[in-house]
This record gives sequence, C-alpha cells and structure tokens, in this order.
Amino acid sequence: MRVIAGKYRSRRLKTVDSSATRPTTDKNKENLFNMIGPYFQGGTCLDLFAGSGGLGIEALSRGMDELYSVDKQYKAFQVIRDNFEALNIENAYVYKMDYRKALEKFKEMGLVFDLVLLDPPYSMKINQSIIDFLVDNHMLNDGCMIVVEDKIEEALTFNEPFYLYKQQTYGITILQIIKYKGESS
Repeated sequence: MRVIAGKYRSRRLKTVDSSATRPTTDKNKENLFNMIGPYFQGGTCLDLFAGSGGLGIEALSRGMDELYSVDKQYKAFQVIRDNFEALNIENAYVYKMDYRKALEKFKEMGLVFDLVLLDPPYSMKINQSIIDFLVDNHMLNDGCMIVVEDKIEEALTFNEPFYLYKQQTYGITILQIIKYKGESS
C-alpha cells in the first residue's frame, strides 16, 4: 500500500497483518479521493476505524491540516504509529480505543471535523448512530464530508441537514459521500 498523491506521494505504508482489517486498495483510495477532493484547503480529519491509517494519511497528504486516527486493535494502533513516524508526520494523532470512547474524548476536546472517514466492520451497523452523535454534539463543520463504506444493503438514506454528494458501488459494497449543510443552513 502506498500514498497516491500530495505531500507524501509514492511513500509506502505498512499494513496490518490481520484478518480483522480490510485495507482499502490503492485503486479504490485513488477513486475515493478523486470523488471528494482530490485536494483539500486545510481542515481536520477523523478516521474512526483507521486500520493501517492509509485513508487518513492520504487526506493529510492532500492538504488536511490535522488527523485523528482511531482503532481499538493494538496491531492497528502500532502500524498507524509506525506509519506516522516513517513519514515524519507531526500533525496526526492515533488513539487505541473503542470508537465510542474516542467520540466522547473528541467531544470533550471540542474537536470539529471537516472530513470523517467511516469504514467499520460491516457487521456492526453503526454508521447512522455515529453520524447522529457527531451532529448532536456539534462536531461537524458546515460543508463537512462524511465518507461511509458498507455493504450495499446497509446503504444510508439522509435528510436535512445532509445530502448525498456522490455514491459508487464496488461489488457487494457501497461508498457513500455525504455532505453536511450545517445547522444554520
């Protein structure tokens, strides 16, 4: 796995040697960032089920200012930390904790996000509750993009203050990009 574009372009990343994670392929990562960017003018990114950290690192490489990566597995936490070190990334933070604890911690820290990456294990069926938590706790900036990858049958439907920006299917999975209009819109 490698970084596709931007500041860390072509740099190789370690991956988690575990069946508990499914790294996003370089081709799918490139397609995703072409759909949402491909580059950013700053902002704060949350990668809540980070795995090896590749998507969040790609977002930083393409212009995000800050990255918060979370994974509860120790192997994943180690790999993310190693990838940050190998690239000399100083504006990224990795947390080894359950996503619920991480969301509470970020709420207490007063964090507000511009890009949220959600790719939990498919069996969890938690994407909507995570999005609801972020909205209820005012943790999304106006225009925030939320990237959700899940099984096709788990595709989300949205109402105000969200709208479906783009959508793509890949076999049995669906990639949805949702934009947040903000509370005052």
